[in-house]
Amino acid sequence: MDVKKVIKILNEEIVPAEGCTEPIAIAYVGAKAVEILGKKPTKLDIYVSGNMIKNVKSVNVPNSGGMVGIEVSAVMGAIGGDANAELMVISNITPKQIEEVKKFIKNNEINVIREKTDVKLYARVVAYNKDESASVEIKHLHTNITKIEKNKEVLVNRTCNDTNFTSTDEDRNFLTIEGIYNFAKTVNLSEIEDLFKKVIDCNSAIAKEGFNKKYGVNIGSMIRENIEKGIYGNDQRNRSASFAASGSDARMAGCPLPVMTTSGSGNQGMTASLPLIQYCNDNSISYEKTIRGLAFSHLACIHIKTNVGRLSAYCGVICASAAVSGALAFVMDESLEVVANSITNTLGNVSGIICDGAKASCAMKIASGIYAAFDSLYLSKAQKCLASGEGIIGENIEKTIKNIGILSKVGMGETDETILGIMTNKY
Repeated sequence: MDVKKVIKILNEEIVPAEGCTEPIAIAYVGAKAVEILGKKPTKLDIYVSGNMIKNVKSVNVPNSGGMVGIEVSAVMGAIGGDANAELMVISNITPKQIEEVKKFIKNNEINVIREKTDVKLYARVVAYNKDESASVEIKHLHTNITKIEKNKEVLVNRTCNDTNFTSTDEDRNFLTIEGIYNFAKTVNLSEIEDLFKKVIDCNSAIAKEGFNKKYGVNIGSMIRENIEKGIYGNDQRNRSASFAASGSDARMAGCPLPVMTTSGSGNQGMTASLPLIQYCNDNSISYEKTIRGLAFSHLACIHIKTNVGRLSAYCGVICASAAVSGALAFVMDESLEVVANSITNTLGNVSGIICDGAKASCAMKIASGIYAAFDSLYLSKAQKCLASGEGIIGENIEKTIKNIGILSKVGMGETDETILGIMTNKY
């Protein structure tokens, strides 16, 4: 594979974000709309896709004091956001500005409208001040601005292929598990070290924070406490699952520490990294091999998620769980066949897990995914792999990944609408 292209993809996909990326994306659009307006807004209209509603409805917004929801996200961006910081847009919001946010929500008109669009990741915020207005729209990616208007004059209009949108600047379709394996083995460490050092530092910090306070359901802490009590075994599966879930516990509850995301998701970024970091620490794996293993894990996650799509009824954590299963085999110096079969086993096992929005149970799904990843790895090491033709398993790893994409985009389209209907009390 072209090393420069792969490095560019890594830098596009692995970026810092504070909080769940969907509410932060809405905050980003709100901040940008007010920046274009050039003055404080008196009214906001917020247009969002169904998947954005699903992923913002139940998750705490960081630095908000425990507030939740689309209105909170947009207003925090509009009142105290810095659009130049992108997914760190509300990282420097002050307590005084939070009071302004609360007053705005109480006293000003805010309208949330579900946009009629097939685009899964869509948000548009229109900010008004008397007779003036500014509108900013994103599509497909969390900071991908496609249209800007001021007083109904179009300032920016970037056309997107809504039926076949695949990437930002660099196409991902050339990625393969074999290519990723070879890249991770041979790339000059200096090309990737700084990025994955940030992954280790940021994601480990929030995982440790998840052990220190009450966040969400605290499944990460529960697993660790049960290890200490002797209820669970003090084994690698439990330690890695605990560490990864703890980070999600904190993040979903609004912890303001940044996470290095993967494929637009902090939960995917933590799942692709934290179990591997714990394994390498526990087993004295060299620093260089750890960095290379993280490169494999994140690229494999990006490859699988590219087929699934940015937002879907298919839980993105499963993409990352499959990737980290292969990465664990990678740092154990297993062959490409064992690495690929580990991924196949994971995808064949837990691909039925749904995404029903961002919330506390994401941490539970991460723990389940990590347990499945270890089972899949050790089955593969024992020369056991789910066979072609069994359910969704294809004749090779690439065909299986393509099948996962078909499952998520074609098979789970109605599932997505049904989940949203349940969440919005339609039934």
